[in-house]
Amino acid sequence: MQLNEVRAIVSGGASGLGLGVCTSIVQAGGKVTILDISEAQGKAAVAALGERAFFAQTDVSDEAAVDAAVAQAKASMGGVDAAVMCAGIATPGRMVGRQGPMAASFFRKIIEVNLVGTVLVAKAAAVAMAGNTPNAGGERGVIVMTASVAAFDGQIGQVAYSASKGGIVGMTLPMARELASSGIRVMTVAPGLFLTPMMKGLPQEAQDSLGKQTPFPPRLGEPHEYASLVMQILENPMLNGETIRLDGAVRMQPR
Repeated sequence: MQLNEVRAIVSGGASGLGLGVCTSIVQAGGKVTILDISEAQGKAAVAALGERAFFAQTDVSDEAAVDAAVAQAKASMGGVDAAVMCAGIATPGRMVGRQGPMAASFFRKIIEVNLVGTVLVAKAAAVAMAGNTPNAGGERGVIVMTASVAAFDGQIGQVAYSASKGGIVGMTLPMARELASSGIRVMTVAPGLFLTPMMKGLPQEAQDSLGKQTPFPPRLGEPHEYASLVMQILENPMLNGETIRLDGAVRMQPR
């Protein structure tokens, strides 16, 4: 896929990892539509990115809203051939804590946003991509999902979060196999400790301490480093059906 021709939708694209992807795509000459629940952040991001960026306020757990947003993106950009899913929530919660047992509604909320939301965006994007004219290699589109190292070594308090991210890892290969006949590739990135808005809310001392848990480089990852991997996935047609850990060799401790 030629990066200067990319027409991408990016969920959670108004901040953090998603904004890093949007910035990289626009800088490469492509177009991007941000799907984000925050209207203020979405509009601010589009204003900063320029005329090749668009915004559709979207709750990714709402199927009708996702379908409408992808249709809007297709109309705005003249098509969709890339989808990157970065929308997610990472609220911690113990199964049995001081406040009592975990509420089913808490678990469902994490699953609905992180896992179901990813499926809904991927499904709508795949429908849009299936109608594309294939390139010389037969490719019609690329889907990139975002998991987490918590899918593999989740910590205490991450039962819901790890379940949601483990589900993304688990569906990567079957989704790639199913969409192969349509010329659509599917990949997942599992980031480690990255400088997201949640991390930026911590004191600098806490950020430095977390960063030092990463063997090398001993710091928090930057959104542009996540975006760099996404761009390579878009470009490289042999990357398909796999999850890549982007974590500086970190392996999370129990707590």
